[in-house]
Amino acid sequence: MGEEQPGPPASGDSERFTTLWDAYAGRVFAYASRHVDHHDAQEVVSETFLVAWRRLSEVPEPALPWLLVVARNTLSNRRRTDRRRDALTEKVGRLEQLTTSAPGADITVADRAEVLAALAALTETEREALLLTVWDGLGASEAARVVGCSVPAMHVRLFRARRRLRAGATESVEPAPLRVVPAPRSIR
Repeated sequence: MGEEQPGPPASGDSERFTTLWDAYAGRVFAYASRHVDHHDAQEVVSETFLVAWRRLSEVPEPALPWLLVVARNTLSNRRRTDRRRDALTEKVGRLEQLTTSAPGADITVADRAEVLAALAALTETEREALLLTVWDGLGASEAARVVGCSVPAMHVRLFRARRRLRAGATESVEPAPLRVVPAPRSIR
């Protein structure tokens, strides 16, 4: 059912393995060092010779090409493992971002109500200037073009809207009612 475990080493196996190690460990290390850092190259050599020990009867003569194939496969397995680990780390990071606790619905509703109240305290022209620049992401010159006023006039509207928001809408200006404007048919 599983992989067959190697039995005790035959009398000549230890000597053959030692001969392989002495002859080729440095060459396998040099090969691995061209692909990974010093520490990882040592691990590749260890893993390569572990395979050689387990399959000693299959190691051909000359052994170097076979050992380098094993080292190459070991390096490929390590790269695949590293890619899987990196992908898993990235997925876990995204899951952590998605599962961070969000503010409760009551806090979100309270914040929304505060924002709507603050917007309602602005004049219609100030509110429109603020929403065009903040909500729609337009620059002052683009917002001026949309509402049909000069750029300096748009800057004044934005200045007043921001000042009123900072002051908590304490000025006694009659707030304009909020209107919901349906989207044009071409957008729907």
